[in-house]
Amino acid sequence: MTELKRRVEVFAALADPTRLRIVDLLTLGDLSSSEIENLLGLRSNLVAHHLRVLEKAQIISRARSESDKRRSYISLHPEVFDTLTPRGVDVPERVVFVCTANSARSQLAEAIWRDSSGIPTASAGVAPGTSVRPGAIAAATRHGLHIDATTSPRHIDQVLSEHDLVITVCDSAHELLEGRDDLHWSIPDPAPVDTPEAYDNAFVLLVRRIHALTVRLRPLT
Repeated sequence: MTELKRRVEVFAALADPTRLRIVDLLTLGDLSSSEIENLLGLRSNLVAHHLRVLEKAQIISRARSESDKRRSYISLHPEVFDTLTPRGVDVPERVVFVCTANSARSQLAEAIWRDSSGIPTASAGVAPGTSVRPGAIAAATRHGLHIDATTSPRHIDQVLSEHDLVITVCDSAHELLEGRDDLHWSIPDPAPVDTPEAYDNAFVLLVRRIHALTVRLRPLT
């Protein structure tokens, strides 16, 4: 069975409120079918049906009681939750964040990544500005990070290496690169509004995206 097919099978089995309630109970401990009936207030035939579905999907297993041989206990396979997440992402040699001017979003993303991961990082623009925006520097400072005010925005062609993971953090850069990027995050540009709230909003969105990526990174084998 492929990884994708397995995920489909598990999601399908869990796509029922009652089965999800049963799984919730089993995350805390093993239960007999009669105990599940009492806890959820369900008829025995209904519980039996849902348990069969979960067992067929290899989400649960049954084991005979060592004391009362007429009773079986249902256990959850805890590793089943690992199958629900998308596949891992190979660890890149370096992560390069790209926006239009390399003056706000990509600079913030670089600072956040440096604080979140030991994997090297850089940032660039498709049409570099003259300097990093003060609002981006201030936002990084508010969140305990640092962007060097003397940093000069760079063009993507000055930065990219062959094995970089390229992440565009603005729509314009993504569309101009026409597939040269590996991932695209559609982060609203804080520069036109140019308020602390706009930069903080971009910062929070980038933190979420970076966290979601870093937890999926897997070592190369």
